[in-house]
Amino acid sequence: MKVRVDPQRCQGHTPRAIIAPRIFRLSDIDGSSSVVCEVVPPDQDEPVHEAAHSCPERAIPVEETQNGSKRGIDHEKVREATA
Repeated sequence: MKVRVDPQRCQGHTPRAIIAPRIFRLSDIDGSSSVVCEVVPPDQDEPVHEAAHSCPERAIPVEETQNGSKRGIDHEKVREATA
């Protein structure tokens, strides 16, 4: 699995760094987030998914590799399911 933070969408909400501190780092300047490690270790899959789902700006795209094909989180479906 790979993860990144879309800098155009990130508004500096802090939950991702609290939920997955081994993966996300917050800027001391503006509170925006960046990824410490783009390739997510297996033991961090759950926290990364939780961080992605908790982002109100949908600024954390997660790319999963399954059987050689790539899948991403459909943030619109997530928003509908949690509304």
